[in-house]
Amino acid sequence: MKEIGIMEVGGFRVGHAQDLAGATGCTVILCDQMSPAGLDVRGGGPASRESQLLSPVAAAEGINAVLLSGGSAFGLDAAGGVQRYLEERGIGFDVGITKVPLVCQSCLFDLTVGSPDVRPTADMAYAACQNATTQAPALGNVGAGTGCSIGKYRGMDRAMKSGFGTCAYQVGPLKVGALVAVNALGDVYGPDGLPTAGLLNPEKTGLSNTLEEMFADGALAENLFTGNTTLGVMVTNACFSKSQLTKIAGMTHNGYARAIRPVHTTADGDSIYALSLGDVAGDVNLVGALAARAMEQAIVRAVRHAASAYGLLGWEALHPGQGV
Repeated sequence: MKEIGIMEVGGFRVGHAQDLAGATGCTVILCDQMSPAGLDVRGGGPASRESQLLSPVAAAEGINAVLLSGGSAFGLDAAGGVQRYLEERGIGFDVGITKVPLVCQSCLFDLTVGSPDVRPTADMAYAACQNATTQAPALGNVGAGTGCSIGKYRGMDRAMKSGFGTCAYQVGPLKVGALVAVNALGDVYGPDGLPTAGLLNPEKTGLSNTLEEMFADGALAENLFTGNTTLGVMVTNACFSKSQLTKIAGMTHNGYARAIRPVHTTADGDSIYALSLGDVAGDVNLVGALAARAMEQAIVRAVRHAASAYGLLGWEALHPGQGV
């Protein structure tokens, strides 16, 4: 196994657009051709559009794009911009009289970070499509990661800045990657198994520990909806069906579980899409295991590339001079 750049997986383009003043944005993954996809939602508070397309019993055999955005449920209108971009280029499911672009979308809750009445719009998503390339996407405070934060168990005053991250691996001809916008209630743990970012101590000089504080409280706070939901996309050049991709998406959640604690709470809308973008032969279990590894690393990178912003400390502020 070797690490590769996320865009080396092939078969897709990535574009960001954001409103830095409003602290929100979106990231689009445009498939080169209609591609089979699966979805696994583990959090209790998702905001999504066209998710039923990905049911193994639904008629659609593939989709054209996935949009990750901020704005909570208000941001769901943004997918219309992706549809407009694709329609103008004659891309979509052929229904005879026209082609209907099939675009799935999930939103995260970033309304507590910037302006609560600034959300991703169709125009912003259209701009993300215009920005989409096969070049390595920017990480950190960009796209859907613009308003991301973590460690919110004690409220936003002790939370930290998070963002957008990627990672990919190759085994022989098989390539598997992960893209993620990390906006979790919990803390993020590094490869050493220790917290690397999340809930700050009261002095904001270092980290506390969300799980330990939860356990000490003996009960969850009444209102944890201060801005959660981690959104991920698994991409591979292997050929899989929708049902197989749904299983792979579920296995990719193991990366969430290793890197974010706690995760999949009722206050999170944690979701992972899985896209089959090529025709390489692949084993579901191998790809699922690789995807979980890639997702774990992508989450860590999303945190480490996030700069301090909107009154929230970034990773580098607690680890000066250590790089990412």
